Amino acid sequence: MHDHTDNPLRARDQRPPFASMRADHVVPAVDAAIAEAQAALDALVARSGARTYHDTVAALDDLVERVGRVYRYAQHLSAVRSTPELRTAFADAQGRFQRFTSRLDTHQGLYRTLRAYAASDDAERLDPLRARHLQKTLHSMRRAGADLPPDERTRVETLRVELAHASTRFKENVLDATNAFSHLVTDEAFLAGLPATAREAARRRAHDRGERGWRFTLQAPSLLAVATHAEHRPLREALIRAHEWRAADGAFDNRPLVREILAKRRELARALGYPTYAHYMLEDRMVGDVDGAVEFVRELERRTRPSFEREADDVRAFAREHLGIDPLESWDVRFAFERLRRARFDVDEETLRSYFALPEVERGMFELARRLFGLTFEAVDAPERWHDDVTCFRVRDEAGVLVGIFYADWFPRDDKVGGAWMNPLILGGPRPDGHFDPHVGVMCGNLTPGIGDAEALLSLDEVQTLFHEFGHLLHLLCTQVEIRARGSFAAAWDFVELPSQIMENWTYESDALALFARHVETGATIPDELVEKVRAARHFQAAWSQMSQLSYAGVDLALHVDFDPERDDDPVTFAQRAAEPFQLDPRFARTGFVCAFTHVFAGGYAAGYYSYKWAEVLDADAFGRFADGRLFDRETGRAFVDSVLSRGDAADAIDLFRDFMGRDPDVEALIARNLGGAPAAGGAATD
Repeated sequence: MHDHTDNPLRARDQRPPFASMRADHVVPAVDAAIAEAQAALDALVARSGARTYHDTVAALDDLVERVGRVYRYAQHLSAVRSTPELRTAFADAQGRFQRFTSRLDTHQGLYRTLRAYAASDDAERLDPLRARHLQKTLHSMRRAGADLPPDERTRVETLRVELAHASTRFKENVLDATNAFSHLVTDEAFLAGLPATAREAARRRAHDRGERGWRFTLQAPSLLAVATHAEHRPLREALIRAHEWRAADGAFDNRPLVREILAKRRELARALGYPTYAHYMLEDRMVGDVDGAVEFVRELERRTRPSFEREADDVRAFAREHLGIDPLESWDVRFAFERLRRARFDVDEETLRSYFALPEVERGMFELARRLFGLTFEAVDAPERWHDDVTCFRVRDEAGVLVGIFYADWFPRDDKVGGAWMNPLILGGPRPDGHFDPHVGVMCGNLTPGIGDAEALLSLDEVQTLFHEFGHLLHLLCTQVEIRARGSFAAAWDFVELPSQIMENWTYESDALALFARHVETGATIPDELVEKVRAARHFQAAWSQMSQLSYAGVDLALHVDFDPERDDDPVTFAQRAAEPFQLDPRFARTGFVCAFTHVFAGGYAAGYYSYKWAEVLDADAFGRFADGRLFDRETGRAFVDSVLSRGDAADAIDLFRDFMGRDPDVEALIARNLGGAPAAGGAATD
């Protein structure tokens, strides 16, 4: 059933009509939704007499959800169909939406109304969830500046709008810089070592431009194939150098935006009473505060370093003795590690691909979710989809209730941003009348596509990316919180990666791989000996991978704690210095990587990138309950749903974890899994 308007962005359909949405719909839809929300807000504040939760807090939630849904649709389209027209329309709509939400967050009449209601007898009788939500709403308004004088509130509002615009421009520059680069190879000898799939994709890319040869790009499938497998060193260098300096110069230079965003974030934090933006962002996180996050990264770096230095020595020696590479450069690292992996474990990434056809991997994920969590998935036609690549699935629970719908959009396009993500489009859940509103989400990636009519064959890393985003989707689908605003992604930011990261563990388990790892030609299940090689290789270069993540986390915190835009010169140079201690070679830090750091400058991870490693502690620890014969145990799966997946922010994150594990998190679980129990620096290192 459609809303009263014909604008498709304002449709309230269970399955949004994306195919009908155009750029010229965006601003009118957002404007109309804001106008309705403003009228509802005015009525809410003007209402006289005794108040109830329903006509105060719930009424606020409803008006926020209505305008938020329209905005989420526009935001989604800007990521998967980034045409010039949509970019312009979204930038306009984003400013309007940000201004409305900023004013809402500090609206004095609303703030007085909520505080008065919180002191009423009716509020005293609220159940724990509604009482928590009321207090969280007031806390959010205080954090937004509701207690500030009028002129300071106006400045905060302006800063939020400007930051939103700057982040969008940052993301667009990264996409444009990625698309602007390509490299044509005309001598087939330069393709030595590249998998057939990567060669054919490059040939088709050149053919589509009327060229003879092979054209490579900075899209993830092309870039990673070259970085990992290309024997021709100049080819690796050309792509890696371009990747390292994406959006760091030329027409799409993000350097000015990095400084602008950092400066405005610091000004915003100080206006709100915090010394730095990191102090503001980390106030309500599971890790505690800035000191807790910095100490967590520092301690994990210290524990990782012995294994990291041992790996660095190993890969340098191997590159020198077996590959003739000395010194090792940044464009050699992935290639050298891959060759060392093959030599040590006889595991070839491309051999593994033949066991990971995308449709089989999807079916395996769904079967795992059925066994563990009682969910069933059904593919459905989706005429409303935004691109022909998109697929759609309905999801039901054990009782047959439709708990959600999700769209999958797996392959790269020039008008689609890079990376992988899961976003909620419609926040559903149980209603007071006993009905259940289905959740609607989208999973997006930039996976290696199939050639021609062939199935897409995935690397193990890509399989793990699927399982990771699927974990986020499960967090949405399993949410049973009656208040939307306290659902899945309202949980502490350094907790929301637990559901995603824990799912990656199953990709290393023989019994789980047997569900979907079948040879694309023979249909044979992946052999046990190959699985054992994969498991044995799991810890290979684990310290390097961990240190890479800690590097991003350390740089992120340094930029938001220590960098002072008024005192320090170039944030790119500052970031390079902060990254040096985490690198195999300090020279490897001398790049413009921060200019393409979209997680931090165009995503939600500012001062919070550490949360990936923090959540890895949680997932390594929590997976212990599933290990040792309980991989498909329904009771353990039900406990995880009941304690974590279904509860969103209905309780503090530490209490949800304790509810599932019966204790606090143990960092030793991560050390044991990733580093084989490597001791702190100065202790006796063991293999």
